[in-house]
Amino acid sequence: MKQSFNPLNQEILVSIGGDLLPRAEAKVSVFDSLVQGGDGCWEGLRLYKGRIFKLSEHLERLRHSALAMGFDSIPSAEAMRAEIQRTLEANHMSDGVHIRLTLSRGIKITSGMDPRLNQEGPLLIVLAEHKTPVYSKGGLTLSTSSLRRFPPDCLDPKIHHNNLLQSIMAKIEANASGADDAILLDMSGFVAETNATNLFLVADNQVHTPRTVACPEGITRATVLELCQTHQIPFQVRDISLAEFHRGDEVFCTGTMGEIAAVTIIDGRQIGNGEVGPLTRQMADLYETCTREGGEPVLS
Repeated sequence: MKQSFNPLNQEILVSIGGDLLPRAEAKVSVFDSLVQGGDGCWEGLRLYKGRIFKLSEHLERLRHSALAMGFDSIPSAEAMRAEIQRTLEANHMSDGVHIRLTLSRGIKITSGMDPRLNQEGPLLIVLAEHKTPVYSKGGLTLSTSSLRRFPPDCLDPKIHHNNLLQSIMAKIEANASGADDAILLDMSGFVAETNATNLFLVADNQVHTPRTVACPEGITRATVLELCQTHQIPFQVRDISLAEFHRGDEVFCTGTMGEIAAVTIIDGRQIGNGEVGPLTRQMADLYETCTREGGEPVLS
């Protein structure tokens, strides 16, 4: 586990419903929908030198999730940007920051599942922490989970919701096997994603990634595909079996928390020569350039 407590986060202020509260006092009600049933949606954002990479895309995905979940009201993108900025400035944060942006359905008048019990509107939470990317750049170990990712007719992965039990259970299996993370297959037996990231396979100098049938529309994933197109790197989006990953030349995973990280072992099998491959390094370098030169300014 690469993540650990950063003393810089001891005195952070967290925005909950527009109130900036010290870490020790940053709490939600036991009647909040997040506590009652994981009823909310979230986004992970990263701040690079005063800019948040792909902020508009993240806010739009949050809005799409809230719409799919039937939220009665959703804060505007402008309101969420303003609250993010206020939180960062209150914490004197400008770089090397991860932001967990959460939108709960809000507080219920009494305990229960019925959304009609939520009569105060949604609750926006902005949690900004000093945090570097969480994955080792030297290569990750993955193991295949016994769990399967839901298809759209069970629980559509396009909804980026707070009920993460499926991912947590898969992570428990990975921990037990000594792996860094777990691979989850879809109901047809094809690779979907890991418990926390999208997956890419490199074979014969071509990049391959699973379709978004049983995995979310990852924003870092989309950025990698855009980079492939821009730099004329051949790629395919298709169903991919686990055996193809086992025999791949290179494998890497993508996500806001870990950026682009190589995978060197899957289910005890060495991937390629067991080192970070050249195409993975190229994609990581291209992505680093994007985050350094792009992003939306959020600090005044």
